[in-house]
Parts: sequence; C-alpha cells; structure tokens
Amino acid sequence: MIASLTASRSALAALAAAGLGLLAPAAVAGEYNTGYFGDVAIKGYDTVAYFTDGRAIPGRPEFSHRWLGAEWLFSSPEHRSRFVADPVSYAPQFGGMCADGISYGTMTVNINPEAFAIIDGKLYLNYDHGGTKELTEIPGQVERAEAQWPAVRQQFVGN
Repeated sequence: MIASLTASRSALAALAAAGLGLLAPAAVAGEYNTGYFGDVAIKGYDTVAYFTDGRAIPGRPEFSHRWLGAEWLFSSPEHRSRFVADPVSYAPQFGGMCADGISYGTMTVNINPEAFAIIDGKLYLNYDHGGTKELTEIPGQVERAEAQWPAVRQQFVGN
C-alpha cells in the first residue's frame, strides 16, 4: 500500500511541480513560501503555536513580525516574542513548502497549514495529510527531503 501511495504521490508531485514551477518565483518573499498573493508566511498561521499548542492556529495582523522578507503572524504577543527571540527554531523547514514534495525533488508552494508534523523538534508543512503521513511513516522520507532540498531551494530562491 505504501509503495502504491508513494508512486501515486510521486506522480502527482511531478505534475504539481510542472504546473507550479512557473509560478513559484512570484510565490515567495525572501526565502519563505508566501503563497500566491501577498507576503504572509505559512498562510498567516502562527508558527509558534505548532510547538506550544500542538495545532495550527491562525495568526492575527496586530501580532506580526517581518523576517526574511515575509510577514509572520502570531496569535499572541507572547508567541511573537518567542519567534523574534529565536526564529530559526520555529520556522518551518524547506522554506515552508510541502516537505513531502521536497522529498520527491518537487516544489509545491501550496500547503495546508493543518497538514504538519513536528519531527525531532522541527516543523514540516505539507500539501495534505497524506504527505504528512508519508513524512512520518516512510523510513528515510525526511532524509530524502533534506538531500533534495539544495536543488529544489535553488529553483525556489534562484541562487
């Protein structure tokens, strides 16, 4: 089942990459995925909440902070302060793009903030819950993503 799921997701990821590759440069601010409109990171969700609350919580514009060319929103001033003190610890891996897609060498900028995993203290966002399941259940999936990231990052940021 995992093999067929992997093959299906790989084919879908390749199709998504082909379609999104042309749009990706307009979908980033600095080095973080900001979707297709505006410059708000991770669709406006509070990245600290994934760690403190264990769930996706929308941020609020009055609790924002600009970092690496993107606007980051938080659900409270406390979460904003935690991020400002140590943004690298809270920022999602792979520029906030679909981590499972990265493992297949594809760049999927459309993520679902509810589809996430924290693995070894790092936040990984995904296109869907199936990607999160693959990332957490297929041995070596995170390592494959880390190996693919330099080439995908070059497409993403252009250097």
